[in-house]
Amino acid sequence: MKTSSELIGRLQRLMPAGIKPKFSSAEELMAWQQEEGRKHCLEVEKLNQRARADRIFGRSGIQDLHRSCTFKNYQVNGEGQQLALTMAKRFAQNFGTGFGSFVFSGGCGTGKNHLAAAIGNYLLERGATVLIVTIPDLMLRVRACYDEGESESALLDDLCRVDLLVLDEVGVQRESRSEFVILNQVIDRRLASLKPVGVLTNLNHPQLSSVLGERVMDRLQMDGGIWVNFNWASYRKNVSHLRVVK
Repeated sequence: MKTSSELIGRLQRLMPAGIKPKFSSAEELMAWQQEEGRKHCLEVEKLNQRARADRIFGRSGIQDLHRSCTFKNYQVNGEGQQLALTMAKRFAQNFGTGFGSFVFSGGCGTGKNHLAAAIGNYLLERGATVLIVTIPDLMLRVRACYDEGESESALLDDLCRVDLLVLDEVGVQRESRSEFVILNQVIDRRLASLKPVGVLTNLNHPQLSSVLGERVMDRLQMDGGIWVNFNWASYRKNVSHLRVVK
């Protein structure tokens, strides 16, 4: 059986004059094969992550209402909305250069979910794995693990593997110790693994700090983490003017 070096030498002799071979040694060929194998493994893992997320919560957890949400069709009616749009786009475009997280804070109907879904849809189109899940749905899934005899730790592992996890309705969960523990476990484990988290909440900074704890809040703001206040009137109300609170 011929060695890799002998095969490369033979190919080089057969090549037409002026054609430069891609590999000049067996070591370069082996390095290329290893790199291609690594890329293939990463791609398979991405597909597996997406399949697990889809199996648990549906298509990345993005509801039908928000599957067509993009940055282009986000409604801007003032400086506040423009700033929110700019920061959301910047987060998406810079995704992968660090592990900074984001918090979108504001009342119902102010566009938090639209921009979170726009970030998710943008990243999904570029091959990233994304999961958007409400806290009530997450807690239902955790309880289902107990009822079905499944492992809670396996669910937490899946939540920690996706490239971006967005937790919606943080602050509306029931005041139970188990829910507080699960929420903090998920966020803490992801941030400890340098995986970003998105948080959608109607709580202000002191209120959210009370729910998550100062340590988790500090981690959310590491590596350029952003906080965006959606402090204007609901889009869902038929008002002629949207007031931006400075």
